[in-house]
Amino acid sequence: MVTQVIIVEDDPDSADILTEYLEMKEIKVVAKAKDGKEAVEYYSKLKPEVVLLDIIMPGYDGFYALERIREIDNNAKVIFVTAATNATTQARLFQVNVDGIIFKPFEIDYLLETINIVKNGGKRIPNSIRAQI
Repeated sequence: MVTQVIIVEDDPDSADILTEYLEMKEIKVVAKAKDGKEAVEYYSKLKPEVVLLDIIMPGYDGFYALERIREIDNNAKVIFVTAATNATTQARLFQVNVDGIIFKPFEIDYLLETINIVKNGGKRIPNSIRAQI
């Protein structure tokens, strides 16, 4: 069965490239959102197996989207895919209930493994973050 995901990424080129990679690996991108508000709208309509969620976006950020998606479905599978490394964002990562965190740049195989782990009920949080939680 094909895994269905939503990509939430404000950079259209990055979203398109990621979509191509995932679809080559038989992961179906059912929607691409450009901000957190759009992510919540797509999630409520489509209920994908996994959400790949950027954090830093104009307007509504990834933390907003995660909170609202959890209100819709507390069991939603959400993976942050982010380049955000500033102290404020890092501190907030310790406080949220997310299933996976991947820092950009990343290897596509690592992303595919993480999607599979999270889809099947596991978590994948980098050791550097887990040690601080």
